[in-house]
Amino acid sequence: ICRTMSQSPRIFAFHLLNDRSGSPKVLGQLLQHWVKEKREIHLYTSTNENGFLSDISGVNYHSGWYKFQTNPWLRLIYFTLSQVILFLKMWNKIRRNDIVYVNTVLPFGAAILGRCKGIRVIYHIHESTVNPKILKWFLFKVVKTTASDIINVSQYVRQSHNISSVPNHLVYNSNENSYLEKVLPKVASEYPRNVLMVCSLKKYKGVFEFLKLASDHPNYVFRLVLNASKQETDAFFKNDLIPSNITLYPSQKDLHPFYQWADVILNLSRPDGWVETFGLTIIEGMAYGLPAIVPPLGGILEVIDNGVTGYAVDSRDRVTLNETLGSILANQTNYAIMAKAAKERLHLFREEEMMAKVDLVFNIN
Repeated sequence: ICRTMSQSPRIFAFHLLNDRSGSPKVLGQLLQHWVKEKREIHLYTSTNENGFLSDISGVNYHSGWYKFQTNPWLRLIYFTLSQVILFLKMWNKIRRNDIVYVNTVLPFGAAILGRCKGIRVIYHIHESTVNPKILKWFLFKVVKTTASDIINVSQYVRQSHNISSVPNHLVYNSNENSYLEKVLPKVASEYPRNVLMVCSLKKYKGVFEFLKLASDHPNYVFRLVLNASKQETDAFFKNDLIPSNITLYPSQKDLHPFYQWADVILNLSRPDGWVETFGLTIIEGMAYGLPAIVPPLGGILEVIDNGVTGYAVDSRDRVTLNETLGSILANQTNYAIMAKAAKERLHLFREEEMMAKVDLVFNIN
């Protein structure tokens, strides 16, 4: 598509659910960057005052309709309906020289709309796990049919979808510079024992493995920060015994005090239910020099240096998980070496590099 223009094209960004998870956080970074670059930015997403995409100055908002349903069939119906509404609502708003940016594979209505309009459709793919399988097949079929370019958050994501007919670009997620500027002073603990995990309130995220780990280590202190309200958290764990050395926290706007408190950061996602394609909380923890334990599969292995800044362990292997956590926290000298290495690895996930690579894909430098 030829775009000989005297001014930069407008960017229409689409995201399904505005919450405090990883993919809207990354999109929020990009939107703020483009606003600073004086681009005209439009965002279509669900209304949520507490999400990462809320109230970004300079962004033109278009309210999207979507309601999450626990019943899978009802959820599929609502999801499909949300994309029909998106298509109809935005049809007259998008012009021939705009760019459609689809964040995650879910807003397929935006991709079809862009294809119908004959304009560039740029996908930013964060996930490889989509259920049910028929939905995954359909969504990635839409990607293959409509995408002009694909941005992948890891090599693993690229290999998973294996869409070679479309130009693919590797762009690792990054810590925001504003995040790094707010890093709190951290005093090295003489006896490291504080264990942190930040994740969604899902069984496949390893929340029950985290509880078991806490019960196995009564001499350590555990904190679990969940992307959910207190009411949702209480309901989820209503039939479970919470060990006395673990504290549950609802969704937090500021995670700095938690990273400052922690000595180690965990991601215990179960490989049989969810494959981590990156791991934003791990690089956030790196800014505080936190060694990590992560799953043995997925793009998250590109984030850590196994054996140097952390370890890859299957959370379902309770014995190995216990041994690994103990080995990190038991030896202060080794812990200090890992903490230093974690901080040094931060240079791979700089915001400037992420933005430059994305802008190159958009051809708006």
